[in-house]
Amino acid sequence: MLNVNLCGIKLRNPTILASGILGVTKDSIDRVGKNGAGAVTLKSLCHEERTGNKNPVMFGYDDVFFNAVGLPGQGIDNAVKDFKRLDNLSIPVIGSIYGYKIEQFGQVTKKMASLKPAIIEVDISCPHMDYGKPYDADPKLTAEVTQVVKKNAGKIPISIKLSPNVHDIKEIAHAAEKAGADAITAINTATGMMIDIDARKPVLANKIGGISGPALKPIAVRCVYEIYETVKIPIIGTGGVTYGKDAIEMMMAGAAAIGIGTGVFYRGNGVFKKVCNEMEAWMKKNKVKNLDEIKGCAHK
Repeated sequence: MLNVNLCGIKLRNPTILASGILGVTKDSIDRVGKNGAGAVTLKSLCHEERTGNKNPVMFGYDDVFFNAVGLPGQGIDNAVKDFKRLDNLSIPVIGSIYGYKIEQFGQVTKKMASLKPAIIEVDISCPHMDYGKPYDADPKLTAEVTQVVKKNAGKIPISIKLSPNVHDIKEIAHAAEKAGADAITAINTATGMMIDIDARKPVLANKIGGISGPALKPIAVRCVYEIYETVKIPIIGTGGVTYGKDAIEMMMAGAAAIGIGTGVFYRGNGVFKKVCNEMEAWMKKNKVKNLDEIKGCAHK
């Protein structure tokens, strides 16, 4: 009932652990698989080790989760040594990569491809990282990154992760598709800021951070909806999905699969099974046999 095909990769269900949450070791990948996810996205890696931003880097309350971790990570070379390969694990793995310069995207992609992930996700859109150039907001630069990554990925499909912090996300998505992207991941976090009125200063040490959690979902649904009307490649709808109804809404907007990140914070590691059970209950109640029946139906 929940099986999906994403870029030729068969998933038992559409839920995918989003990048930056839990996916840092083989053991954590296996745990996510046992908790019901259809696939796992690794924490984003670049050409070097990164410690990230100074604390405090995260803050969550009600429907808002706020972070500016600064993409800390072990770097691609250490990941290659640790993982050795990703195609022999219990669940399909999506390798997330980024670079500061366009050529670094290519270098990291080539090394990530050697691990044989199911898909390579390209993060051009972290809102609290200074890439030096606004790759996520410029169609030309998005296309250049996509072309470099595609060239170095071999036969592995690539998904470009887009930002909601742009004037026209449709234009960026179209540029990525035209340059050879096999899928789009939409969206990354939205830029925001919170001030502690008692301390009289920003909550995060970085001052500006990314907003995720349920508060991001309406923005994500809008972006997925617009992208679906613009491209023919599949979309991984990510942003605020916490319950089965959120996943169904995202698929009705046009998503082929669903990324879940801060849903783990709100509902625990079992969020994937919970979401899938809630989706199945809704489908049975509404006599929906498979997800193809509802994907993009909000456009009809």
